[in-house]
Amino acid sequence: MIFRDRISIITGASQGIGEVIAHEFAAEGAAVMLVDIQKAKLDEVAKKIADKGGKAAVYEADVSNYGQVSAVVESVIKDYKKIDHLINNAGITKDGFLLRMREEEWDAVIAVNLKGIFNFSKAVIRSMIGSRYGRIVSLSSVVGLMGNVGQANYAASKAGLIGFTKSLAREVASRGITVNAVAPGYIATPMTAGLPEQAKTAFLSIIPVQRFGKPAEVAHAVKFLCSDEAAYITGQVIQVNGGMYM
Repeated sequence: MIFRDRISIITGASQGIGEVIAHEFAAEGAAVMLVDIQKAKLDEVAKKIADKGGKAAVYEADVSNYGQVSAVVESVIKDYKKIDHLINNAGITKDGFLLRMREEEWDAVIAVNLKGIFNFSKAVIRSMIGSRYGRIVSLSSVVGLMGNVGQANYAASKAGLIGFTKSLAREVASRGITVNAVAPGYIATPMTAGLPEQAKTAFLSIIPVQRFGKPAEVAHAVKFLCSDEAAYITGQVIQVNGGMYM
């Protein structure tokens, strides 16, 4: 078990990629701290992990609210004494052409997808510096690299995440902390399930491996970046997209 005695915070852990990451980390021995606004779903995930012999704790919080985020981090440190991994996975979409996009739709996506990364990273970084060890991995997107029609807010948030990742990586590299991003392509999750069939067909036509990705394939990349084997990798964006963008 590569994460025995590690403490891992995973945001957006109630479903999709976040849930799969939680299961992967728990299976490797980590105590996983599950964060989301959907507590009932978090409880279900925690029960599944416990039923398999894993360790999980549930924290209901809005990642865009620094007060709530800080309270979660303080509680984790009080109960577990440290934080080894932070997986910034929470994200939302509110798609639409910029011409019709409402200001609140822009603000909501930036608040969760980008400010949420700032909030949790800022809240955990002091503890990681004190331990002289830490792994921060944030979930970007292929859209943050190539753009996409109708997703100016989402693309901006995911591109901003990359700049944030590279900057923070430079700030804390000498303290034994690595900061990286994983940029998934089209992954079969509840978030992408709502896309129109025409959009799904269009995406599939530009993916060289000719299939959509699986959440586990993203989780494996995240797991590697948090492992000791990845200690010399920081400030990078690992693309998991089947060749959709190169």
